[in-house]
Amino acid sequence: MPRVAHFEICADDVARAVSFYQHVFGWEIRKWDGPHDYWVVITGDDTEVPGINGGIVDRRDSFSGSINLIDVPALDNALLRVVEANGTIIHSRSTFPGVGYIAYCRDSEGNPFGLIERDDMAA
Repeated sequence: MPRVAHFEICADDVARAVSFYQHVFGWEIRKWDGPHDYWVVITGDDTEVPGINGGIVDRRDSFSGSINLIDVPALDNALLRVVEANGTIIHSRSTFPGVGYIAYCRDSEGNPFGLIERDDMAA
């Protein structure tokens, strides 16, 4: 069954957001070395407390608020199901090298969410 696997926080000022989340929660945050501007957020050690990790993105390049990404086995099939259930695709499939494939949608109520198909070999 697909589960929430990742979150993204949108920020007007990424450096300010990084400072905030590091100060308030002690999260480890570092710039991703991939082809997109992205800051990886490590919220803790999975062996100590269950949870998920995430990222921070510039709001101008994304949506407002925070976005949950749901892990799916086949992104294209999940996108078809979104449309069949009266949702909309707001950003089609993108490749994140070494991570997988991501798309963004809105549910039937207009709430944004992301889908991720993990693939370490994505290029």
